[in-house]
Amino acid sequence: MKDTIITGIETIGCDLGDKRTELFVMRADGGSERHNVRTTKEAMKQWFTRPSAHVVIEVGPHSRWVAELLQDLKHEVTVANPRQVKLISAGNRKSDRRDSELLARLGRADVQLLAPITHRSQNAQADLAVAKARDILVATRTKLVNHVRGTVKCFGERLPSCSTAAFVRKTQAMLPAHLKPALDPIYEVIQRLDEQIKQHDQMIDRIAKRYPDVAVISQPDSVGNLTALVYMLTMEDKNRFVKSRMAGAFIGLCPRKSQSGDDDPQLRITKAGDPFVRRLLVNCANRILGPFGTDCDLKRWGLELAKRGGKNAKKRAKVAVARKLAVLMHRLWVTGEVYQPLGYREATTAAA
Repeated sequence: MKDTIITGIETIGCDLGDKRTELFVMRADGGSERHNVRTTKEAMKQWFTRPSAHVVIEVGPHSRWVAELLQDLKHEVTVANPRQVKLISAGNRKSDRRDSELLARLGRADVQLLAPITHRSQNAQADLAVAKARDILVATRTKLVNHVRGTVKCFGERLPSCSTAAFVRKTQAMLPAHLKPALDPIYEVIQRLDEQIKQHDQMIDRIAKRYPDVAVISQPDSVGNLTALVYMLTMEDKNRFVKSRMAGAFIGLCPRKSQSGDDDPQLRITKAGDPFVRRLLVNCANRILGPFGTDCDLKRWGLELAKRGGKNAKKRAKVAVARKLAVLMHRLWVTGEVYQPLGYREATTAAA
């Protein structure tokens, strides 16, 4: 287990800026000093070519390559999660100089106070970038389709309802003549986006074949290659949790806690972790609970939960099913079992 207190060497707080990085050095003899360096590989390598130290950085756009560079230079690196450290994220006198000092002092005291995180491998991050690029393309296409529909509506016309993928084919011929100069270029872009999205879908299927566990994770209804691949690459290590139940909390689908004495209010989910995989799981839960979802234990449990009523009962049931789905997928990943959609029902019937 990694020591929570690192002594005997320098501790360097490193606040990474886009162009300049603030450094606060706590020497082993108790003294301290400040430095400022450009956020480039050459400048960082030149400054950190020194005896091994404990370097504390914040997670961010530059944290991956900086952490790899520092580890190659034989430094002990801790990547802090500022979301979990309110001294950094919610300070009244927040500045780069102050943040670097706080990182160094917390790193000297106890690294667990920094809620350290571990970066994904470079290959996993590159494969995950394909899925995220597809997500951006889909979002852009949706905005353009909404723009076309809204523009036509302003002139008292309406385009027929259809799926986004079939929008160009089913609506372009119905476009009013006086709007063609403005909207025909938009249709061309939408058509090009359709082609790019199909290419990314094929690319994701090829990537999924390189990971045999994707077939195991994607067994539950509504979970396709995209969701299973993003889920697996986001977690990367299936043994990082002692219990599969922790997977829901890792993705941010568990309620926040603010208990004090007898007061224990019911709060919203934490929304910690990657929002992309959380959104994909909620979309899967929406399909499971919808009319096209096949009969399974998850669907029955979610529908019973929605019947309890209360404020936003259906939305809360959807999030709860997404959380259970995250736990189920992790359990399948760890055990490699064959998924039984009605396994709970069959077990209880056999017991009866």
